[in-house]
Amino acid sequence: MAKNDAKSDITKMSFEEAIKELTGIVSKIEEGEISLQDSLSQYERGMALIKQCRTILQQAEKRIEKISQEKEAEENENK
Repeated sequence: MAKNDAKSDITKMSFEEAIKELTGIVSKIEEGEISLQDSLSQYERGMALIKQCRTILQQAEKRIEKISQEKEAEENENK
């Protein structure tokens, strides 16, 4: 799989999918199941997965803020 394909694949993952894969990568590296070269490749993918998780969490945070602001505005209108 080419790097661009791998990155676009990651950007389509849900938070749960990314965390599950990241957990698997960490386990493999910690247990020494893979070579140094593979460890480096997996580390790079892991960093991309972390970035995806952060992006999803930031989007969720913005959505929560928007909902809170709308609720607050609604409450102020009703006063």
